[in-house]
Amino acid sequence: MKPNIRIRAYLVILILIMVGPEHSVLGQIEPKGQSVSINGFEMYYETHGTGEPLVLLHGFFASSDAWAEVVPDVKKDYRVIVPDLRGHGRSTNPTKEFTHRQSARDVYALLDELGVDRFKAVGISSGGFILLHMATQQPERVEAMVLIGATSYRPVESRKIQREWTSENLDEEGWARMRRRHHYGDEQIEMLYSQFRGFADGYGDMNFTKPFLSTITARTLVVHGDRDLFFPIAIANEIHEAIPRSYLWIVPNGTHIPIFGDTLPFFVKTTREFLRGDWKTE
Repeated sequence: MKPNIRIRAYLVILILIMVGPEHSVLGQIEPKGQSVSINGFEMYYETHGTGEPLVLLHGFFASSDAWAEVVPDVKKDYRVIVPDLRGHGRSTNPTKEFTHRQSARDVYALLDELGVDRFKAVGISSGGFILLHMATQQPERVEAMVLIGATSYRPVESRKIQREWTSENLDEEGWARMRRRHHYGDEQIEMLYSQFRGFADGYGDMNFTKPFLSTITARTLVVHGDRDLFFPIAIANEIHEAIPRSYLWIVPNGTHIPIFGDTLPFFVKTTREFLRGDWKTE
């Protein structure tokens, strides 16, 4: 079934948004980090700056480079740890399977390898899903987190878009951007598309109830666009209401990932203030 015009246009826009800002005109992006063998695959990661650890998790289809415009600011205060998720960027995925629950275990394995116990974190979309798993798997380790375009479950709206999401929606520029980000050829890119479509029929990976979310002890900032066609504002509000020490920031005219472009400087300023603990819940 062909997607309708509105959905097709939205898919094209989201391809650009989810892949992230472009920072390489020609060729693939040069590596700035290293890889480590964990959980049966090679995980690429970068570290920047010094201080207490801050983990940045990109969204699906993207890579660690999605954070290129954020790292220069936050590395002034933190030891920033930026991985490529399983099967993304320079990270391999021999199983060709992807769940956010397993990705949370992957990130914890990386942090264990780096000797990191307690940390703060920011996650975009799938990165935010992973943080929800991390904050419920080992709640004592997550001090504070920022969830951008995240959800606690997959509503009908997202499942419809995911079922219609194929590489046929990529134009020449889109393919070029994806090839610069993902370093194992078109097979890797097609694998990501297949996994993404598969999310539409999965119910076990993202299925957080309010009582389960209430076990999260991390200070949490929920950032959500008011025009997110994947996840309605109601879900962001439910997450905020369920997590005890949380804040909700609805971005006017914001889409699924509403932090880049003109909003980026304010997002970085707001996030740094929140992570420092400047905000009080009393």
